[in-house]
Amino acid sequence: MTKIGIIIGSTRPGRNGEAVARWVHEVAAERTDAEFEIVDLLDYKLPVLDEAYPASLANYTQPHTQAWAEKIASLDGFVIVTPEYNRSVPGALKNAIDFLYAEWNNKAVGFVSYGSVGGTRAVEHLRGIAGELQMADVRSQVALSLFTDFENFTTFTPAAVQRDTLVTTLDQVVAWSTALAPLRTAA
Repeated sequence: MTKIGIIIGSTRPGRNGEAVARWVHEVAAERTDAEFEIVDLLDYKLPVLDEAYPASLANYTQPHTQAWAEKIASLDGFVIVTPEYNRSVPGALKNAIDFLYAEWNNKAVGFVSYGSVGGTRAVEHLRGIAGELQMADVRSQVALSLFTDFENFTTFTPAAVQRDTLVTTLDQVVAWSTALAPLRTAA
């Protein structure tokens, strides 16, 4: 069974990402074509990148890196839930991505973003990062507005149309994750 991780890309106190990730998981749990789990960056307590060697060498010396690598390696694809901070990716998410290399390769990734303009600028940066990591980023994206999909910018109340977009995103992530399986096996 294809395994998809739903990564909460913010560690900020009071973050909206946790509620968004739970919604993604609830919708995904209705499917029978893959298994889905939430992967919370808070659970891995990653400091600012502290590995002496480049991630491409896979010479991980820190226990937190080894635990993170084991989790990411166990998954076939990802849905990254991300806010947009200052027109880009949250520092904690970029840091977590940079810890690893091969564990990301030949896996699909889709994005559920949120912010004043739906988090779209953060996703544009993440698409470039995904390409460098040999990930297949899917076309469909859920872009949640703090003005229309949240009450008072904090209580998550997605518009009905967002569910349809999420289903399409999940369809694409599962399809691409499954299609890339031979490449992961060969590696």
